[in-house]
Amino acid sequence: MNNQPLISVIIPTYGREEPLRDSLVDVLNQDYANYEIIVVDQSPTHKPEIQAYLEELAAAEKIKWFRLSWASLPGARNYGVKRSSGEIILFIDDDVKLTPGFLAAHAKNYVQKPEIGAVAGRVFDRMKLGDSGGEVEIEYLPPEAMDPGIAWYHIDLVHTIKPQQVLTARGCNMSFRREIFTKYGLRFDERFRGSAVREESDFCLRLRKTGYKIWYDPEADLIHLGEETGGCHDISMRSLKYQITFYHNHFLMGLKNLTASQALRLYARLFDCHVLGRPPCHKSGSPVKIVTRGVFYTLGFLKALATFIQSAWNDGQIYSQLDQESIVNS
Repeated sequence: MNNQPLISVIIPTYGREEPLRDSLVDVLNQDYANYEIIVVDQSPTHKPEIQAYLEELAAAEKIKWFRLSWASLPGARNYGVKRSSGEIILFIDDDVKLTPGFLAAHAKNYVQKPEIGAVAGRVFDRMKLGDSGGEVEIEYLPPEAMDPGIAWYHIDLVHTIKPQQVLTARGCNMSFRREIFTKYGLRFDERFRGSAVREESDFCLRLRKTGYKIWYDPEADLIHLGEETGGCHDISMRSLKYQITFYHNHFLMGLKNLTASQALRLYARLFDCHVLGRPPCHKSGSPVKIVTRGVFYTLGFLKALATFIQSAWNDGQIYSQLDQESIVNS
């Protein structure tokens, strides 16, 4: 791998306007020369000025712009990978702010450390920046952060300041060696629906079975704006469907990747935090709300169990199948 391997920057987008434009500007202003930008656009329409901007970039071959009629974050990731050429595949969200050295920070890890198969970048969430003052910086994550049963409540990729091996990455700032997809044939699981929570965790747990390490580099940082509207999913966070899907995705990750002991600890912690509302979730302790969340928890488990059983004859990669059919018919 040369000192400036080609990086494919894949940006799934859904319902974003100015944040998408600003994210693209930041990528185009990188001080790293060897990259391509792939925009997987699932927005039904754009504002006229954003539409014109995207058309201008595509005509100038500054971006590869693909318009899709469906909305799925893992599906968009798979679609982008198929159309990428880079030795490094890097995913960012459509509402981020980057410094000019962002791509170079990701790339150096692959050049220097052949055992690294993925890089998890540092993520500063805009919504948390205002109330993060006074918090102590973390040098190294605790051992619990490498335990798949409970790691999800101990991994802090905001305040951790030392490079180190980690269990997973944040979906808005993660990169992978190309051979993870080509040699090992890994794909993002499109059964993680809605906001697709835990889809990147599921992928990273499967990646670790290849023997490659996931490396956290705090220098590969960005600000995640966390816009309240848009994002690469098709259901409202307040809807019944979203709530069931949230639990479904956690249970599915456990059923697919964890031992019985690990899964039980994950599900117990999920109940304690998201149903009972104990820290770090800090949800309402109202009996009505606890019962309501408990119903969602139960329905999510049953739905995940059905999904897991169906995987014996149906892998659920419906968007990749649609993509393949379109390639064959074109």
